[in-house]
Amino acid sequence: MINSTMRVRIARPSRDLAAAERFYVEGLELDILWRTTERVSGEHDLLMVGPPGGAWHFELTHDPELPLEPTPTVDDLFVVYLGTPVDDALVERLVAAGGARVAAHNPYWDEHGVTVADPDGYRLVLCSRTWGA
Repeated sequence: MINSTMRVRIARPSRDLAAAERFYVEGLELDILWRTTERVSGEHDLLMVGPPGGAWHFELTHDPELPLEPTPTVDDLFVVYLGTPVDDALVERLVAAGGARVAAHNPYWDEHGVTVADPDGYRLVLCSRTWGA
């Protein structure tokens, strides 16, 4: 049975793992949990980022031999509930690390936070509310 203690991995293709790393590690300050260190023919290059000891992480993949083009929509969101107002310095750091501040498709997110597109176009929402609020 699925429960709240189980680990979650979210996997996404990326055009450029170095750009994704800058955004999520330098910008959002997640840790590198694992990455491939050498190119192996027939295998994907991988970068896993997340909070240390967390129950979730992103696996960003790139296959140089058969690359996939990321196809994010305006509703492909990764929402972080901060529980405090969004720090302008965090948004500036994300933009400096390759992100782009964008208007949310759903006005709720603009009312309660800031949306930043990552280098592949997927949207990170920094929400000032707490979960369930």
